[in-house]
Amino acid sequence: MPVIDTLRLTAEEATALVERGDVSAAELHTAYREAIAERDGELHCYLTVVDEPNGAGIPIALKDVIGTKGVPTTAGSKILDGYVPVYDSTVAARCKDAGLSLLGKTNLDEFAMGSSTENSGFGPTRNPWDPARVPGGSSGGSAAAVSAGLAPWALGSDTGGSIKQPAALCGNVGLRPTYGTVSRYGIVAFASSLDQVGPITRTVRDNALLYRIVSGRDACDTTTVDVPRVELPDADDLKGIRVGVPRELNEAEGIEPGVTAAVRHAIDLCTQLGAAVDTCELPRSVDYGLACYYLIAPAEASSNLARYDGVRYALRRDGDGDYYEMVARTRDAGFGDEPKRRIMLGTYALSAGYYEAFYGQAQKVRTVIGREFAAAFERFDVLVSPTSPTVAFELGEKTENPLAMYLADVLAIPPNLAGLPGLSIPCGLSDGLPVGLQLIGPQFSENTLFQVGHALERAIAFETVPERLR
Repeated sequence: MPVIDTLRLTAEEATALVERGDVSAAELHTAYREAIAERDGELHCYLTVVDEPNGAGIPIALKDVIGTKGVPTTAGSKILDGYVPVYDSTVAARCKDAGLSLLGKTNLDEFAMGSSTENSGFGPTRNPWDPARVPGGSSGGSAAAVSAGLAPWALGSDTGGSIKQPAALCGNVGLRPTYGTVSRYGIVAFASSLDQVGPITRTVRDNALLYRIVSGRDACDTTTVDVPRVELPDADDLKGIRVGVPRELNEAEGIEPGVTAAVRHAIDLCTQLGAAVDTCELPRSVDYGLACYYLIAPAEASSNLARYDGVRYALRRDGDGDYYEMVARTRDAGFGDEPKRRIMLGTYALSAGYYEAFYGQAQKVRTVIGREFAAAFERFDVLVSPTSPTVAFELGEKTENPLAMYLADVLAIPPNLAGLPGLSIPCGLSDGLPVGLQLIGPQFSENTLFQVGHALERAIAFETVPERLR
């Protein structure tokens, strides 16, 4: 078998190798399986690994909230340990139809609730750039797998920043698509009005290729829509592009100096590449976005997670003949601290006498945030900011302070509340760790984000392979 450098091989390059007959899909799968055997013991990116290739194309890793027929799907939770779906989610089916071969299911914060992949019921994932640090979350397993050469590309899911933030911390390209452009059918639900599946890749062109495969209307999900034809970016400049720099997203409290410097360099490159760059304001989006999100998302989680009662799914604890005792024991044993915290918060926000004061009010604020972004896009094609206020932090650093952990998504949440697409690309290093640049566009502007991201990617020339693995 020819030597395959999984650390540097892009999905586009892998596809060309297979099409030319230089390597077979089975040989590619074997190369990545060998890389997983070599490096995943340290990183713990995967919860399940598939031994034999099940497609004629290149391999892919799927976050373990994506339902896969015949392959365990746990959502990182003990309450679903041993659950094996009897059908494929739409995105998994579309990957199969495209010939992609499933490598395995990646680790995540339990039920996608977290920003570090430390909340997994099966242990944390570690960052390939520094195993003492987190890979971000909740799609940390997918982002770390791509960064460490354990998959050429992967799918994650994003509710409050769970694709963009781990992509930033691991030095990847991550797309949170426009809400409704990718089917949620067969996806383990967290917050239904926010959840969205999207690609995590090594390059922007790979991202566009994978988004092309999984996006589009689905008869099984009535929230989906037809999408514009996905175009592969090839431009080297940004002439004619109007770039907005929201003060509040770029000057928020807690943004590290090294992050600011790397993002500022990327903004300067926008000007050099021919873009018209100017500042703008999003005061309500940043001031109220985090609080708004942490009312809406837990409320919807409280409703969605009510189905885990010990009757229909994997885990069940005996209740000595009493149904309610069985449900209580099952949930106590199956759910970790973070799902319990969010379920209680969401149940309170939805309770009689508090619904309008909390959940109802948050939905009104969400509308205001959407209007604020819409006004900005009357002047600009793309808005830019850091993806995460910090680089990857140390394992355990924020586990005892949930509020500090929630702030990791403070820059990613506002556009998500408005249903907007966001692309994170690596734009440099701070203290030897990757910094992510967030590109935000109006609804259905993925092609513009790919164009801008690709031009910046070429200009920045970021080395995506972690230094310790080169």
